[in-house]
Amino acid sequence: MKILFMGTPDYAEIILEALINKYEIVGVYTQPDKPVGRKKVLTPPPVKVLAQKHKIAVFQPNNLKEESENIKNLNPDFIVVAAFGMILPKSVLDIAPCINLHASLLPKYRGASPIQSAILNNDKFTGVTAMKMDIGLDTGDILGYEYCEVGNKTAPDLFNELANIASKLTPYIIDNYEKIIPLKQIDALTSYSPKIKKEDGLVNFDSAYKIYRKYLAFYYWPGIFTEKFKIKNMNLIETSSINEAGQILEVKKESVIVGCENGSIEIIEIQPHSKKAMNIIAYLNGRGLKVGDNLL
Repeated sequence: MKILFMGTPDYAEIILEALINKYEIVGVYTQPDKPVGRKKVLTPPPVKVLAQKHKIAVFQPNNLKEESENIKNLNPDFIVVAAFGMILPKSVLDIAPCINLHASLLPKYRGASPIQSAILNNDKFTGVTAMKMDIGLDTGDILGYEYCEVGNKTAPDLFNELANIASKLTPYIIDNYEKIIPLKQIDALTSYSPKIKKEDGLVNFDSAYKIYRKYLAFYYWPGIFTEKFKIKNMNLIETSSINEAGQILEVKKESVIVGCENGSIEIIEIQPHSKKAMNIIAYLNGRGLKVGDNLL
């Protein structure tokens, strides 16, 4: 069985690794290398690193409009897509069955950030849907799915769990493809997950619950932050009290309890903008802040 794989981040890397152990991977498409960090070091995506380790041909075009002939020449039986980040034109979709491993229970959270959306909305369950791709955005017929609990997992933890689920689901779908009866999505149940922007991480201390869900969802990027600092480590205390937003309610040995308009949170570590991360107590001591003062 010949597989052409398309994917970019860690989520896709885990799926690709499972396929490498079972099938002939005729090529890998991934996004171009990108500058990372303050020094803007040109860095290859995780999928490229794994493919090169196994001496698999890697292709990194800016789009797929001119790639149909190359893909035809690779002669894949299936094209497997996972967090690729590019739209597949009809000329590619027509070459071989294209199976997308989308990290939600479709039609819920079509779009760019399904895992973060499940966390932000405190969903009880999420999962991975194997979908036969069409020209729409995550609108193709469902081939199979698996689910897991969301709980209080951070986005990286949930990404990893869903990637491992997808790595087991994908070979099952490929091996049983001819026996599977595709299931149409119910468009009336559709919801969308937009692309995350850096400014989405800004918090204003109106709701302890909202801050905590943002902290979990944006743990990897963009993080959560105020105008003064990024919150690196925190816990939710409660959601029912009424407070002044940002007021210091209690100073503990290694943390501080801070009020929100609704509820309170425990902050353990912060990172002032353009400075190194530090314990919140050191931050308070450096500014002479105490119970009753406002952290914001």
